Parts: sequence; structure tokens; C-alpha cells
Amino acid sequence: MLIAFISDIHGNLPALKAVVDDAKAKGADKIICAGDVTGNGPFPNEVCNFLEQNNIPTISGNYDCKVLSVIVEGKSTADKLQKKKRELLMWTTKHLKKSALHYLEGLPPSLEEGVPGGRKLLVVHGSPLSNDDDIYPSITSRGLKSKLGDNRTDILVCGHTHIPFIKKIGGVLIVNCGSAGQPVDGDPRPSYAVVSADESAVYARIVRFDYDVNEVVTALKETALPKGVQKDFTDGTKRRFLE
Repeated sequence: MLIAFISDIHGNLPALKAVVDDAKAKGADKIICAGDVTGNGPFPNEVCNFLEQNNIPTISGNYDCKVLSVIVEGKSTADKLQKKKRELLMWTTKHLKKSALHYLEGLPPSLEEGVPGGRKLLVVHGSPLSNDDDIYPSITSRGLKSKLGDNRTDILVCGHTHIPFIKKIGGVLIVNCGSAGQPVDGDPRPSYAVVSADESAVYARIVRFDYDVNEVVTALKETALPKGVQKDFTDGTKRRFLE
């Protein structure tokens, strides 16, 4: 069994399509999304529609929950955000269509999968604690134990930090698939993870590849989104709040 895991698409439809095509070309039997399908990019509706139409199991991310909070509870829920962050969030909420809203409302907070060998696989966005908690490569066995709580799993898949890594610790294989749509580590190439499992072993690796970033940048230029966000996609950085 070969499963591809994607996360943090952030409204980048061209990257999402490229990742799915690449994963299928590598023989993925299934593709699962670990959340944050909206925010920052110009295609929130199209990303939701693509995931739904292609039957890609998806969980909600912290940004998706922020979008829902503003729409359901009102703009005041974003009052404490830094100005540029608020502009980005408000643009997404303003342009989100009812079909995409309905899709986001139906996303579960986590997913469990059984893999060959009787292993349990848990997919979360941030960590088992919450969708805005972080799991970084520096995590220790003690730190992982505190985040897992009563959850017992053999493979833990997450996103949120946009920092891809694979690490086995405390008997748990941690797979952070990074960001398919908005990398932040200085490498603008999309990242995703593939997990291969059979009865005897489990293997995981991070995949990165080039795609035509100009398509998303051109679309960004036609929106009222802050101009600095374009650098996020072309440079793989987070410089937007400096402009």
C-alpha cells in the first residue's frame, strides 16, 4: 500500500493539481489531505471543489477553522490579528462560496487509517492536542508522549508548520508532510509525503518537485490580496508581513 499525504494547500490550486498528478504517477493508492485547504492563495473555492470532486479524504486545519469562525460568528473574531493577516483572512471569507463553506463545515478534525501489518495511522493537522499545536523535527520522546495523550498510534501524520520531516521516536513514525501550496523553508517547491506499508515494514519519504508557480502568482495579481504574499509563493518564505 502506498499512501500520499498532502497538507497546507492554502488556496493554491495549481500546486494541488501538480501534487496529485505527481503522487498518482508514483503509484499512490490513496491521497489524504491534512488540512488548511484555504487561506492566502487565490483559489479557495476551486481547491475545496477539487478535493471534494476527487474524493480526497480531508481534515480541517486551523486556518479553515478561522475562516468558519469569521463567517459563522462574525468579523470580530479576527480583531486581534495583525493587519496583514486580517486582510488575508477577510479576503478568503469574503470570496468563499456556499458550496465551499458547506464542504469546510463537514471536514472532520482527524482521521484514522489501518495499514498493513495491523498498524494504526492517525492524521491530524497540528498535533493530537489541537489543530494549531506544532510538531517540529526537534520533538523529543517526552514531548511526543505529552502530545499523544491517550492516543496510541504507530504512524502520526501532520502538517501545520509547513516544515516537512520524518522521524521515528518512541516507537512512533512521525510524518510531517510540509506544505503542498505554500512552503516557508526557502524552497518554493511543493512538498508532500508518501508512506509505503506492507506486512513486514513501513517506509516514508518526503517528495519535492517543481511546478509552474507563475499561474498562482498571476492569479494573485488580479486580487486585492496584499502584494507581499506573492513572494511567499515564489520564494518559499514568509516575508509578506514586512510589506
